[in-house]
Amino acid sequence: MKFRKILASLIVATMVMTGITGCADEEIVMESSVVNNENSTTSKTEETNGVSEEKSEESSEETRVIVDHTGAEVTIPAELDRIVISSILPLPSVYCLFRNSAEDIVGIHPSSMAAAENSYLINVFPELSNADTSFVENGEINIEQLLTLEPDVVFYGASNTDEREKYDNAGIPAIGFSTTMAGYDSVETYADWIELFGEIYGESEAANEIIEAGRKSAEEITTITDKIAPEDRPDVLILYQYSDGVIKTSGKGHFGQYWISSGGGRNVAEELDGGPEVNMEQIYQWDPDIILITNFSPYLPEDLYNNSIEGHDWSNVTAVKNGQVYKFPLGMYRWYPPASDTPLVLKWLAKTIQPELFADLDMDKEIRDYYKEHYGVELTDEDIQEIYNPAREASGK
Repeated sequence: MKFRKILASLIVATMVMTGITGCADEEIVMESSVVNNENSTTSKTEETNGVSEEKSEESSEETRVIVDHTGAEVTIPAELDRIVISSILPLPSVYCLFRNSAEDIVGIHPSSMAAAENSYLINVFPELSNADTSFVENGEINIEQLLTLEPDVVFYGASNTDEREKYDNAGIPAIGFSTTMAGYDSVETYADWIELFGEIYGESEAANEIIEAGRKSAEEITTITDKIAPEDRPDVLILYQYSDGVIKTSGKGHFGQYWISSGGGRNVAEELDGGPEVNMEQIYQWDPDIILITNFSPYLPEDLYNNSIEGHDWSNVTAVKNGQVYKFPLGMYRWYPPASDTPLVLKWLAKTIQPELFADLDMDKEIRDYYKEHYGVELTDEDIQEIYNPAREASGK
């Protein structure tokens, strides 16, 4: 670690003096000087070669090469003691699930911290509260500040190529986690992340057990919902990001499409791409039967029921009139993107969208059993209610 501290100090000093970020070499190789002696004996040469080979073997054992979701080969230390998780916000929860600890996490994104502080995650892994968030300023990575955390590796969102360039230029190993390689199938994206953690930590068997449990949970629901006829699927609108007068929903090519379809509904925005902005006129035209509000929005169902959102009249929307507005729960993380509670999300959605088909599904029990098995936590009735009714502050807005 002394070498890492020296390297970090040299890089920061160079950047400050030159005013140019990203000027550090990817590797700094320190070699001792060698004095050639023409009178050296053959045995001495063989001895030196033997030492060199031993050092080379020791060096290879101290690092490993991981292929991340961008296809890049990343050389990382064999022992990872200082982890920064930057632009992939749900990943701290998945890391904690897989490692059953947050002790090695020294930095996370401020939005991840906002979710952690208003969720159950920080109750189970209180050490996460010590993680630094100051390396993100106005949504951008401050590489000089990040270097002061002396990370062994950074986990980041694989699509953020500019961010990756910063890490490469600063000589920081960075492993990209993708949100899209599974086509926005939330359960399979969760599986991809767990699989990559298994490779990073050399624990593929444990990873496979978690993955198979998640797939089994999803299959319990989709074997039923896949058979629902189109006419029996209610129209569902997801308010993905809704604040400051701006409404964004989930179209095709986003997690909401998977959730709604697999949960037994029809996405009213399925003709749109990604997470598009929409207006109230469009929502009136869709007139959804059910509205789901994610935890990336500070609004709660009562805001729509009370029609208290300035500039937007929700009073005549069918979902509002019939009391069919729901807030996504928040357990270890927000329940919209893939996260450590993902195997529970589809069950909650199926129970919400198709209550008659899933009348026998006891969500309280499902959550309790899951938390006991995966986190070693015995939830109280009060804990369950807090998961179902997240605070506005969890949105980070």
